[in-house]
Amino acid sequence: MKLFETITETRSFSEKARISGKTIGFVPTMGALHEGHLSLVRKAKSANDLVIVSIFVNPIQFNNPEDLKKYPRTLDKDLEMLESVGCDVVFCPGEKEMYPEKTNKSYDFGTLATVMEGAFRPGHFNGVAIVVHKLFDITLPHKAYFGEKDYQQLQIIRALVRNEKLDVEIVPCPISRETDGLARSSRNERLTPQCRRAAPYIHMVLEEAKSLAPAHTAEQIIRFVSMKFKDHPLLKLEYFSIASSETLQPVSGVILPGSYGFIAVFAGEIRLIDNIKLI
Repeated sequence: MKLFETITETRSFSEKARISGKTIGFVPTMGALHEGHLSLVRKAKSANDLVIVSIFVNPIQFNNPEDLKKYPRTLDKDLEMLESVGCDVVFCPGEKEMYPEKTNKSYDFGTLATVMEGAFRPGHFNGVAIVVHKLFDITLPHKAYFGEKDYQQLQIIRALVRNEKLDVEIVPCPISRETDGLARSSRNERLTPQCRRAAPYIHMVLEEAKSLAPAHTAEQIIRFVSMKFKDHPLLKLEYFSIASSETLQPVSGVILPGSYGFIAVFAGEIRLIDNIKLI
């Protein structure tokens, strides 16, 4: 497994691979890897000649400086995990390498970026789009793999590819869960033992909402979910939204096929997101 820290050597590797006719699968990460990330790498490995994984904690997608400061960084462990699943190249740049100058690039994703995560984390998706576009230009992938836990991000990346006419196929991958149902996330490492025990409740409530969805309105399900968290001692609901899987716009009245439930919850100080297809 090769480790590159510069844009020049990474792009050179990708250009040579493409010229030789090899296909490249790409998995962008911010490190602190877990089984969910490894499942993306395995999927990329099964469908491409080479797999490149990036590890870069992207500062411009954090709207909370404390969150950036506390984000877990476990590079040595990450590299061992990637080698164990046959990753070919790891691109691990520093901040100065990625952003030698301040970037003022601005993308317009319309209403895709103004709801849910976009409403609670202003500027987040613009920062995501900037770094992903840059990483695509560096790694030159044929296919790029994104987990569905960050479903809104996935739709933003799809819009980025359409709007910028990028020659890369976006491959969505199912949410990876712990045995108790908690969606795998790098942030889970920061949960206190008490909050970690409580966190699977989030998925349990989503499953209950899914079972109720066929016979209830969106407004009734939203009230149900709100009540389930109202007096929880450790979990604080930030939002629960029922929205179209394509447009991400809120659904009202009868819940139609293709509707998802999207949720953000604070477990102590740690913010967790999850989603479920309702119908």
